[in-house]
Amino acid sequence: MRWMGLDVGKKRIGVAVSDELGWTAQGVETIHRRNLSSDLERIKQLAESYAVTGIVVGLPKNMDGTIGQSGEDCRRFADKVKKELGLAVTMWDERLTTVAAERTLLDADMSRKKRKNVIDKVAAVMILQSFLDSRS
Repeated sequence: MRWMGLDVGKKRIGVAVSDELGWTAQGVETIHRRNLSSDLERIKQLAESYAVTGIVVGLPKNMDGTIGQSGEDCRRFADKVKKELGLAVTMWDERLTTVAAERTLLDADMSRKKRKNVIDKVAAVMILQSFLDSRS
């Protein structure tokens, strides 16, 4: 089963996919958001291109485990993805993944400009890999 991971933000969506065995996550791209229709169309194109059978959407939670406005926005987006693509969609706790992605990129001595272009994709990889690891 091949999975797609999404790190959904207001401006960008990081995208990752698993290998065909569902063991490892690789970054695919960062979608710069324009409107819901074009965002969903690009996700659909990628899902078809990689023969994805399930999608994992990062769910931002507060540190106390509650779900705030960003989490509710991600849930609504995930519902639209599920309806549009007809695939199983799983919400996955993404607390601190963007912070961890930023730290990883800083450790790699990546410039601020380059970090901005890849951080969402790296966060999507971390979300998806965490999900995949939990299944084994």
